[in-house]
Amino acid sequence: MDSENALSALAALSQQTRLDAFRLLVRHEPEGLPAGDIARHLDVPANTLSTHLAILARAGLVTSERHGRVIQYRADVDGLRALMLFLVKDCCAGSPE
Repeated sequence: MDSENALSALAALSQQTRLDAFRLLVRHEPEGLPAGDIARHLDVPANTLSTHLAILARAGLVTSERHGRVIQYRADVDGLRALMLFLVKDCCAGSPE
């Protein structure tokens, strides 16, 4: 991950609804949740949530898969891992593990 990608991911998470949606999806790994369930959990209109999920997806934090009329969303664990490693890569004499 480079600085530009990290800034995009952090900017995406800096909004309350997106942060809540991402944390909800992390809790529901690995199966994820349909968009409608996320909207109900967060009490957010579906069209508003769609915009937020698209921003998270562009930032590399969320993936989606269509199943008929339902879109299933999942936290992109690899994207989260890359962000975390980027943030701590200079920590602890180069051994953040």
